[in-house]
Amino acid sequence: MPERTFVDPQRSFDDLGTALHDVTFVVIDLETTGGSATDCAITEVGAVKLKGGECLGTYQTLVDPGCAIPPEITVITGITQSMVMRAPRMEAVMPSLLEFIGDGVIVGHNIRFDIGFLDAALAQQGRPRLPNRSIDTLALARRLLRDEVPNCKLGTLADRLRLNHTPSHRALDDALATGDLLHLLLERAGSLGVTGLDDLLVLPKMAGSAQAKKLPLTDGLPREPGVYLFVDDRGDVLYVGKAANLRSRVRSYFSTDERRKVGQLLRETKRIDHHVCRNGLEAAVLELRLIHRHLPRFNRQGTRSSKYPYVKLTLDERFPRLSVVRTVKDDGALYLGPISSTKRAKRVIEAIESAVPIRRCTVRSTGRLERPTCAPAQIGVAACPCSGATSADDYAAMIDELVDTLTRDPARLLQPLEERIEMLAASERYEEAADVRDRAEALAGALRRTRRFDLLRRAGRVRLSIGSAWAELDRGLLVACGADGETGSLWDEGLAVEAPARIPPGATRLPVPHRDEADELLTIAGWLDRNAARITLDEVSGVLVEPLPRIPSYAPQGKSPARRTTERTGVGDDARGRRRWIRMPR
Repeated sequence: MPERTFVDPQRSFDDLGTALHDVTFVVIDLETTGGSATDCAITEVGAVKLKGGECLGTYQTLVDPGCAIPPEITVITGITQSMVMRAPRMEAVMPSLLEFIGDGVIVGHNIRFDIGFLDAALAQQGRPRLPNRSIDTLALARRLLRDEVPNCKLGTLADRLRLNHTPSHRALDDALATGDLLHLLLERAGSLGVTGLDDLLVLPKMAGSAQAKKLPLTDGLPREPGVYLFVDDRGDVLYVGKAANLRSRVRSYFSTDERRKVGQLLRETKRIDHHVCRNGLEAAVLELRLIHRHLPRFNRQGTRSSKYPYVKLTLDERFPRLSVVRTVKDDGALYLGPISSTKRAKRVIEAIESAVPIRRCTVRSTGRLERPTCAPAQIGVAACPCSGATSADDYAAMIDELVDTLTRDPARLLQPLEERIEMLAASERYEEAADVRDRAEALAGALRRTRRFDLLRRAGRVRLSIGSAWAELDRGLLVACGADGETGSLWDEGLAVEAPARIPPGATRLPVPHRDEADELLTIAGWLDRNAARITLDEVSGVLVEPLPRIPSYAPQGKSPARRTTERTGVGDDARGRRRWIRMPR
């Protein structure tokens, strides 16, 4: 069951959501000796500072490029060598220019050209690159005006749109004309629901969206954390997601999101609903419960919990064995899970059978030995009763030890697997070693999840706070949340859940959780892990501590050979000539 992450809202989102009339724009234009920031230099800088439709100031200076100005550049700009002979060098200009720019949003017509030259000059002076956000009026014009003009050159736009200033290939004139163009483009953008800086930044990328006409569906979305739902014309929920900034995230579907099914999702969407949340925990749980309720067609995670299998150790028969089952019964058996897939559940069984000679044949044991010996017993990898070599008492002792190992000390199961990995790697049998490693990770992962389930459920009632928000958990499930001064509730009755049955005092083995419950337990455990340094525990009625040894991970991390080398136990070419890396646990 994959865990999904949620990033709590940060200060930058408040900045991005600033209303456009409150944003300070600094329009910049440069004249240079050529088109390459690597080989050419700046000859003139012009800038205009704008806010709320008003000009706050201008900046203009010639710059000594330190090299000859090509004649063809002089023809275009009118800037001659004699004009820049007494001008300051760029290193003298930069401090006052950076002060003029401040923390404003940089604007330019083909702004990458201007920022490229400024960053190159900063690098030559040992300064960091410009950190400011930038807006390209060329990209905006292509998005908003492409059907009204033959091209989007600044001169063409100034002529066709009758801007107040005319560009002349001189820095300040061109910056003033670009400022006029920016104001016109902002007016046009308002018809597409562009009201904040975050909207403006992604607007140029929406040119290719066939569903841009549906952008007004996002007008009512706040710039706050929460959960959003795409709904079709029949009222069916198509997709549920969460975001730290609802408006920005949903609008990104019309621009930067290139997933294959997004186009179809937008075509079917008729409205977009939302729930504002106080923090990431509330949003993550609300998203999960909405997915479980609606089973949206376009969601993958969270919609398949009904198919999660369990691994069962059949303690209700004389010679227990392992099997993959879909339902949990009150039959005294030991269950592991739920597990994300049948394939992974089978790997868990294979891992246990690799370390413990448990019965593998599927015929129900009767204690009679007259039937033929099964193949695992014949080759000596299973202590099956049909072999006649294992007594019922010996087999029962082995099962008791296996139950204790699974519930308390899995190292006794994992250690033989580690030793086999080392042996196979030393023998350069890398494919077999990788297979054993995958089995070990499947088993370790299932046991780690069980530990997380039990840890939260044994904690009982937990009240925690993070910032000004608080939440209450009951045996691992979210039952209430709120902010300072609020009594707290969870959305509506349809999304609230009942906590699991109370755990009897002294219980050593807890019942496995229901599939939907397991999804929520993992979601909450992951959020607690990521935010542990920010959380304050106000109340815990049970025990919230992990007394058992840590279960190692066997999963390969990353694909860099340098990273893989640090933890490998063997390396070589397999039978197909592929490089194999075998990783030992961390």
